[in-house]
Amino acid sequence: MTATRVRDLLALAVLAGVATWILVSTFYGSVPPVSPFAGASLYPVAALLVGVGLLVRSRVRGRRVGPGPGQLHPITVARAAALAKAAALVGAAAAGVWAGFLVHLLPLRSTLRAASEDTPGAVVGLVAGIAAVAAALWLEHSCRTPDDTPDEPAQ
Repeated sequence: MTATRVRDLLALAVLAGVATWILVSTFYGSVPPVSPFAGASLYPVAALLVGVGLLVRSRVRGRRVGPGPGQLHPITVARAAALAKAAALVGAAAAGVWAGFLVHLLPLRSTLRAASEDTPGAVVGLVAGIAAVAAALWLEHSCRTPDDTPDEPAQ
């Protein structure tokens, strides 16, 4: 498994944003009001990713990864890396959706009351998506093995 590339995440966010902007531009009149809680669902995910990242990072840096008791199993680290990659994709897609929604709402804020009321919820969602991506990339980085020092033989 390769590291998640930021350009792939940006491409996904742009694709999701354009698709959302097209859909919202067409169907905004039938969209229910957007509360600030609508986009907040990714904040607990980001917090969970940070918690897992702290655990994995401490074990990897302390060289306490292995099959023995009191160690973090290598498969668990691999699963955490896979979770990080998936969460980064979900966060990028969510950020793109909320950004596309905002692109439609911002010009309408002064003329349409519903647009000004929906804007805070979209901003909360956009920030939550970005937070999830940041936490996922940090978790993925935490799953990497530390570089060997020059005086330490490679294993």
